[in-house]
Amino acid sequence: MDNEPAVAFEAASKAYGTVRALDGLDLTVPPGETVALLGRNGAGKSTAIGLLLGLDTPDSGRVRLLGGAPDRAVAAGRVGAMLQEGRPTPRVTVRELVSFVARTYPSPMPVTEALALAGLTELADRRVERLSGGQAQRVRFAVALVGNPELIVLDEPTTALDVEARQEFWDAMRGYARRGNTVLFSTHYLEEADAHADRIVVLDSGRLLADGTGEELKRAAGGSLVAFDLAGGPTEWLGTLPGVASVEIRGDRARLRTDDSDATVRALAARDAIRSLEVAPVSLNDAFLTLVHRTPERLELAK
Repeated sequence: MDNEPAVAFEAASKAYGTVRALDGLDLTVPPGETVALLGRNGAGKSTAIGLLLGLDTPDSGRVRLLGGAPDRAVAAGRVGAMLQEGRPTPRVTVRELVSFVARTYPSPMPVTEALALAGLTELADRRVERLSGGQAQRVRFAVALVGNPELIVLDEPTTALDVEARQEFWDAMRGYARRGNTVLFSTHYLEEADAHADRIVVLDSGRLLADGTGEELKRAAGGSLVAFDLAGGPTEWLGTLPGVASVEIRGDRARLRTDDSDATVRALAARDAIRSLEVAPVSLNDAFLTLVHRTPERLELAK
């Protein structure tokens, strides 16, 4: 049905021995959305992806993919996946590899189109084992999308890539997403989630902790950052300022996390301590750390 969500976890739970990897996860992703999955190691991200791709089944609850069972959607070529594991296939060219994979799907994307989307047109005749790490990652992306899927799942897609290779990868991914396709990716690079996701889902201890845009997560964490130059002055008094929740000293510069930036700045001004003053909202990294340490219950985000 056209109104079916692309992804639906319904009270899904999964345990491995005494470890509860997922604990009643409820999550819905509508078609056409790009969603980032964040969480600390052991938060349940890999388990959720495994259930989503039909690699495992929940102990209780249900997982639906494009309106049906995950294994059926995968077998029909409606889902592409790019997992962390996988080594380049030797002695074949990029075009040969992508063409081979395309023949395994019922309605594949034209190979030239998949190569273009992944930014591999100029590398199509190069042997896979001669590619750089970033180029090889784009080959994995082409392999994941050549089946012409409606949804693609990316597990830590830019791990071990340098800055330029990461940017090239995300350029390729945006080309796929602009076609109205659904993207679900996990990452440890919070700036990537902030830059490339329509929505960010935070898991912790197998539960849904927070769900919203990057700006909504920052507002849910609360507070602001106030930074100024110390000019060699003392720092002991900074923690006593009104609103200040934490103090970080970097060289000769203080960074104050505050719940009331106006009160903090007024107190600094009264002490004539406003050299190179900056006031900014918290970063997604700061928000993430606050959220995962605040409470095990799901947070309602301010809209």
